[in-house]
Amino acid sequence: MRSAEHEMLGSLTGRGERPERIKVWDPVVRLFHWALVGVFTFSFFTGDEWKSAHILSGYVIGSLVVIRVLWGLFGSEHARFVNFVRSPLTVVGYLADTARMRAKRYIGHNPAGGFMVIALLSMIAGIVTTGYMMTTDAYWGVEWVEDVHTALVYSTLGLIVFHILGVLVASIEHRENLVRAMITGWKRRN
Repeated sequence: MRSAEHEMLGSLTGRGERPERIKVWDPVVRLFHWALVGVFTFSFFTGDEWKSAHILSGYVIGSLVVIRVLWGLFGSEHARFVNFVRSPLTVVGYLADTARMRAKRYIGHNPAGGFMVIALLSMIAGIVTTGYMMTTDAYWGVEWVEDVHTALVYSTLGLIVFHILGVLVASIEHRENLVRAMITGWKRRN
């Protein structure tokens, strides 16, 4: 006996079987994503309490960002920046369509998601850079470096909130579980 969801999907695709699926997120993208979630969370909660672990986690985050940038240049199809970074005008148009719940569905990152990838990578690179600077003799105790580091951390938290909201809205709008896709790597083809 088939589930109601299965029947609904079958009627949406015009056939009584499961919709075709496609592998979108490769293991590097998925491992990067979830490792960054975990290590960033760890770093946030150890900042003032456990300095040596915080510094080590900063190096891990920096390494993850380097790997993701390289993978964005040379990785699989949906991981490459060239396949999802769009102009600001395209991003704004996509967000306007999303507000009307009529945005085009993308197999990989949509224009807003692509913008968010670049924004988060940039902010996190800034956090890593200022964090490293605070460990050097030249910038140890320099207030503006600490202030920039803190501002970047809290700005990144704001971006994370928008990222999560965007994933929820897109999941509802396109009737697909994007969190599951980032765990399994699979999305429906159409």
